[in-house]
Amino acid sequence: MASFPNNTDPALDVGTRDEAALRIQLAACFRLIAHFGMDDLIYNHISVRLPGPEHHFLINPYGLFFSEINASCFVKIDLDGNKVEPSDHEVNQAGFVIHSAIHSGREDALCVLHTHSEAATAISALEEGLLPVSQFAMRYQGHMGVHDYEGVAIDTDERQRLIDDIGPHNTLILRNHGVLTTGRTIQEAFILMYYFEKAARVQLLAQTGVAGGAHFALPAEAVTDKAARQFNEHHGDIRAPGTREWPAFIRLLDRTDPSYRN
Repeated sequence: MASFPNNTDPALDVGTRDEAALRIQLAACFRLIAHFGMDDLIYNHISVRLPGPEHHFLINPYGLFFSEINASCFVKIDLDGNKVEPSDHEVNQAGFVIHSAIHSGREDALCVLHTHSEAATAISALEEGLLPVSQFAMRYQGHMGVHDYEGVAIDTDERQRLIDDIGPHNTLILRNHGVLTTGRTIQEAFILMYYFEKAARVQLLAQTGVAGGAHFALPAEAVTDKAARQFNEHHGDIRAPGTREWPAFIRLLDRTDPSYRN
């Protein structure tokens, strides 16, 4: 374990490039996805790119629940899927294809987070996708890519299409599959996933009313555009989204099960 200046808690060192701290924060992210019910048994993945020209990244072992993940369990691989350190664990092929694509195509994507959460997956199956039904949804308007379903993502030739479809955005709807978020930090990728799921749930609830004869009260396009700018310009806050909430999330994990740090 690396040493940290001034007794800084590595779980709270947002923006760090130290591998030991990134491992702890990545493990915390897995536990939070499980805590908020966005996991899918041993499937789905969260990865983080490590510093250095090698383009190595950490990804979860195939076979562990998100609630079991800790800082020492990750598999370190390169963009070709080769292990660069010994590990008894294997990596899911679909996870490798999706995550290696985004890490190779987006230098700003330190963290890539993919889920099959129920509400987000339901939204991915709607032609209109995520609508500006709630304030939660506003940050994503004009800031989402869409990738059409091609089957289970085990073919490496799909990687370029994933890169093309996410474009400059930090959120990618995977049609009939789920959603993917990226972040300059682990915290940013997590908070984008958290609020996408929340926005999706609100929309689905509202659509039950519409099915019963009610009507959406959607804002004017100019208002939606304004709200999207406000969220994505961060109200003048230079910190990446998720930074402000992260200490509270760490306190939650440390109260309930601090074994993610191991």
